[in-house]
Amino acid sequence: MTDHDLQAAVSAGVMSAEEEHRALLQSIVEVARAIFSAKASSIFLHDEEADELVFEAVAGEGSDNLIGTRFPSSTGIAGWVLVTRQPLIIDDLQHDPRWSRQAGESTGYVPNSMMSVPLLHEEHALGVLNVLDRSNAAEFSLSQMELLGLFANQAAIALELLRRARHARSVLAESGSDAGVVSRLASALEELEEEQREPALRLLAALDDVLRADVSF
Repeated sequence: MTDHDLQAAVSAGVMSAEEEHRALLQSIVEVARAIFSAKASSIFLHDEEADELVFEAVAGEGSDNLIGTRFPSSTGIAGWVLVTRQPLIIDDLQHDPRWSRQAGESTGYVPNSMMSVPLLHEEHALGVLNVLDRSNAAEFSLSQMELLGLFANQAAIALELLRRARHARSVLAESGSDAGVVSRLASALEELEEEQREPALRLLAALDDVLRADVSF
């Protein structure tokens, strides 16, 4: 097996893992939107290098064109939640000074209410989960807040996995055909807790198969 074959195998595994994590994020926003009978739900990733919030998953209003859209990390409610690491429930956005109407208008949808919660991994703020214009059929309750927290926990795990997959892809690209990238990739992925890293473990198993095949030649 050549270095090119090894790099191609690793690249395929990393890309597959990244797609799995993105699909999980999309499932989370779709289920959150359905559970709260909301007009829309979205997940932002905090791009630390650019210090921007990036739409990574959107369900409902804006789902067709918002993925990849960026805002300064201090923008609006999401920015406030990211910085303070505190969840926020607002039933009248128009009268809240933290709300950025300009940012809302730029997305093509201006909500009236919002539930926003930080996505934390080991106390590190990875991003924000928003639920927009939930149903007013029932008053907001503590149980709903707990449910939103469960969504946030799952989204944080998926975001961390996505970040690691992208970092692995970046390392792979920078390292060219150097087989040493495999060990660095494995080390980075294995830092995750076992119950959080099933896709990563599948990737590592595939890498192990590739390396064993390479040794046999």
